Amino acid sequence: MSKRPENSPKPKHRPSTTASVAAGGTAQKVRLVEIDEEVGQRIDNFLLKQLGNVPKSRVYRMLRSGEVRVNGGRKKPIYRLQAGDTVRIPPHRAGPVAAPNFISDVALADLEAAIVFEDEQLLVVNKPAGLAVHGGSGVSYGLIEAIRRIRGDGVELAHRLDRDTSGCLLLAKRRSALRTLHELIRQGRLHKRYRLIVSGQWPRDLETVKLPLHKYHTGSGERRVRVAAEGKPSHTDFHLVERCDRASLLDADLITGRTHQIRVHAQASGHPLIGDQKYATDEQLAGTAELGISRLCLHAERVIVPWAGDSLTFICPEPAEMQQAWQRLQAPSA
Repeated sequence: MSKRPENSPKPKHRPSTTASVAAGGTAQKVRLVEIDEEVGQRIDNFLLKQLGNVPKSRVYRMLRSGEVRVNGGRKKPIYRLQAGDTVRIPPHRAGPVAAPNFISDVALADLEAAIVFEDEQLLVVNKPAGLAVHGGSGVSYGLIEAIRRIRGDGVELAHRLDRDTSGCLLLAKRRSALRTLHELIRQGRLHKRYRLIVSGQWPRDLETVKLPLHKYHTGSGERRVRVAAEGKPSHTDFHLVERCDRASLLDADLITGRTHQIRVHAQASGHPLIGDQKYATDEQLAGTAELGISRLCLHAERVIVPWAGDSLTFICPEPAEMQQAWQRLQAPSA
């Protein structure tokens, strides 16, 4: 949110002093916030950022119970803020400020070196495999937390990549740029191409996979995706680049952008990705482990973005580990 100049008139959304919470934490009062730069942001994400020291479960309870109001009415967590909206943030107890997660200087330097493009609005990172895009669920920090250490808190993720997937990741440095990127994604105008290696010989005539995908959780709480009639429509175009006896090298264009879409479409076609710990069989994983291949062979190679009347293409070359994996798969069997 923009700061008020020292001599400017007081804003219309002055915090109310009619209620506060004083027990067990810092006293907080009702606040009325008029939306300006946050246009297009989901109300739940807006609140999570505003109430950084409040547990996430409490934030969502505020929304469900109607303690949070937008223009005097209740809103669901997915509501996107509009210019001029007035958000009522209720009294709440702020917990202790968490100490920032430790991120080594080496990790920050590596991430700085992974930035492939940057201007006043956009930032593109060649995300390494194994780095989550954000912290949580046992992950001490993610790419976004590290990027904010070196570029400031205003940077936001425009989209996501799985933790084990490497490649092009777009971030916005301004709220207006984030809104534009999200609108391009909703319109299907942001083009993403992936390079991948799958088990077995991919059929030359299999170029389009349209299978509905449904998200679910395993008994242990792990998120998974499966093909199911009740799932969301999903479309991937595959292009065979090369194949050998044990595997195939492919490019994939995402027409829709569902969770684990490429991985599940490939697995459902009988050819799971090499190194896929979620969807490959134990036998397939054992075979690639014998070759010294441990990573998921999926890389976001390029993103094409319509931008300011032009078309920007960002390319993150295939990483050395995937090139080595393909060479090992091509080698004659022992």
